[in-house]
Amino acid sequence: MDLEQLRNQLSAIDRQILELVAERQRLSGDIGALKRATGRPTRDFAREKQVLDKARALAAGLGVPPGLAEALLSLLIRSSLANQEQARVRAEGQGSGKPALVIGGSGKMGRWFTEFLHSQGFNVLVADPAGPVPGFRHVTDWRETPDEFAVTVVSTPIPLTGSVLQELGSQRRSGLIFDIGSLKSPFVGQLKELCRLGLHVTSVHPMFGPDTELLSGRHVVFLDAGCPEATTGAAQLFASTMAAQIRMDLEDHDRLIAYVLGLSHALNIAFFTALAESGETVPRLADISSTTFDAQLQIAGRVAEENPHLYFAIQAENPFGLAALEELQRAVARIATVVRTGDEAGFVQLMEQGRTYLASRR
Repeated sequence: MDLEQLRNQLSAIDRQILELVAERQRLSGDIGALKRATGRPTRDFAREKQVLDKARALAAGLGVPPGLAEALLSLLIRSSLANQEQARVRAEGQGSGKPALVIGGSGKMGRWFTEFLHSQGFNVLVADPAGPVPGFRHVTDWRETPDEFAVTVVSTPIPLTGSVLQELGSQRRSGLIFDIGSLKSPFVGQLKELCRLGLHVTSVHPMFGPDTELLSGRHVVFLDAGCPEATTGAAQLFASTMAAQIRMDLEDHDRLIAYVLGLSHALNIAFFTALAESGETVPRLADISSTTFDAQLQIAGRVAEENPHLYFAIQAENPFGLAALEELQRAVARIATVVRTGDEAGFVQLMEQGRTYLASRR
């Protein structure tokens, strides 16, 4: 056979593979429905291990690299879990047609919460001067809406969140109200004041991006501002998902976020800034790249695509942020010093200190 005929055979096989994937997805949906009906959890880690071990063994017998089989089955499992989780959210949702308001709903995370609440059966209204979200009702100014919402999500830029919360308080809005800001210090006073006034207010920080489909392995942080019933109400919205729910003191949040977000962001910004100002091109470096470089370049690339105004706010508006940056600066200076002075023992000490510290997470 010539090249074109061989390629046609490959295309036919590709179609068969995709048809089998579609059939697997349908079967996975039936399994998800049965899990819900029998009260079983969406994720079964023991079963996943069985599937992956069997795939590796079967692949070895067929002359297929076991790693390829595991990667392929892992991707299919993840897709099936995402579909099962979304189906559970729809089936167990608390919306029942109740109205919900997403202030700033045209933004990336605002859209995520708009879709999330909609999937639970809420009748969602998006309030955002930036424009509508296709398929949802829209107003430009939330202040023109009636006080009728069972849930109000504040998904505005960090510098605006405090004033929005204050205005919600001045209108004595009812229903569950929570922000989803990456920082809390700029408006912690407003959150506590609203609770003091008797509003049903709490604070939430979803530790994932707007492209997230599967919440298994993701964290959602709930921060009580003085109204524990509101915090419980917000947590219940995620009860049907596989997200790990973390309760945290409001006062601890920004100190920890200075490292979890601020430090990790700064590290990647420093990485691509050094590369951009080095005079070397990415294609040239990629020609001789290592596994570590490729992984770091991929992460840095995702960071570079994020909203720079949000990332600046995460750095500049966090009262603990500068301390974390200064620690990073000192760490880089120490590495430079041991390299400059040929202090191999000092370098080894840094590596061993890091190994011990990171081993504690296991």
